[in-house]
Amino acid sequence: MSTVAGTDSATAHGGKHLSRVIVTGSIALALTAPGQTAAVSMFVDPLINELGVSRSAVSTAYLIGSLSGAFVMPFLGRMIDRYGPRRVMAGIAACFGLILVAASAVGEIFGLTAAFVGIRVGGQGALNLVATTAVAVYVHRRRGFAIGIVSAAGTAGISLAPVLLERLIAEWGFRIVWIAEGIAVWALVIPAALFLLPRTPPPRPAADDAGSTKAARNQLPIVDWTLGQAVRTGMFWVVAGGVGTCSLVATALTFHQVSLLGERGLSPAEAAAVFLPQTLAGLVATFALGWLADRFSDRLLIAATMIVLAAATLGAGWLSPGLTAVLYGVGIGICANGVRTLEAVAFPRSFGLRHLGAIRGVVHSVTVGASAFGPLLLAFGREHASSYRPVLIVITALPLAITVAAALVRKPPPVPPGGS
Repeated sequence: MSTVAGTDSATAHGGKHLSRVIVTGSIALALTAPGQTAAVSMFVDPLINELGVSRSAVSTAYLIGSLSGAFVMPFLGRMIDRYGPRRVMAGIAACFGLILVAASAVGEIFGLTAAFVGIRVGGQGALNLVATTAVAVYVHRRRGFAIGIVSAAGTAGISLAPVLLERLIAEWGFRIVWIAEGIAVWALVIPAALFLLPRTPPPRPAADDAGSTKAARNQLPIVDWTLGQAVRTGMFWVVAGGVGTCSLVATALTFHQVSLLGERGLSPAEAAAVFLPQTLAGLVATFALGWLADRFSDRLLIAATMIVLAAATLGAGWLSPGLTAVLYGVGIGICANGVRTLEAVAFPRSFGLRHLGAIRGVVHSVTVGASAFGPLLLAFGREHASSYRPVLIVITALPLAITVAAALVRKPPPVPPGGS
């Protein structure tokens, strides 16, 4: 009787704070934009012109900044586990805002490299990690639905940022815009974290599966896997491999999109226009896959996402202006945004919450590292062939391998080996 009462209390408590958690996560995820490639790309030409450095030098500085996040993410994940998402989110926002303000003073390539390290670690890495982890920690029922809404709202903010930034940089200059971005992070994320997120997470139901009412009735124990236990499971590597593969392939294709689609007969304007269906598909996918994650197996959804990615990657070498180019954009949008939603749902469902930050921190390291090397891999393949087709065929093997692995891997048991 007491178990049922506790479950009802947890459900009511979770419902009470659901909207506040979703709003906070959405604000934080949208304000990772200053650290995302789409927004940073608006600063590249102004930086080249004012600092008098080459494009390759700026690109190398950005590569160093991206790789730095791969080393920091596991540490930040453990910080979330130890101090909770609320305090860590406020701390990250304070540091990220300070980094953006300080970046406005860069005067040479070494300062720019340091700025890119801070911007990529703070935005693309740390704030991104804590925003989605907070939803997983505070929302137990309909977790997939909540993460889907946050991911969709965050994606919309990130996608719209370049349009706004282009105008602001033209009017104010990139230095003032960096200061404005830092102030926006301080003014929006810190109050949301401190005043909207509850001080403590709601009580967890007996079964930590957000949609498993049957498991709750069977009173399954709460089990929290450690990072060491999780990495010994096939499920961990299927999810990590799926996220890493999508990051590598989608970043590579997006970075070289004008050249890649130009080879298929699209003008630069037409290639840029493909970002529109890509963005819309990403918004729909984050919400839809979050809803589906509450109802279907994680392995099934990951496999389906990888099949879409494989089709889009291979099709990029044979598409033509018109419908096939639009379908390519849709496929990339679904994978690039949807797989992150699946990862945010799959890990708390499989491994619990106590060490979730450490587990997701390792996966974010894989994601950041893959995104750094993806464009180089595609460029290297193009330089050694007469077209992009050979390297696209090779890269297509990656999502297909993850699809096979997802079909073969077993769901982790309720209790880790050696546990009780």
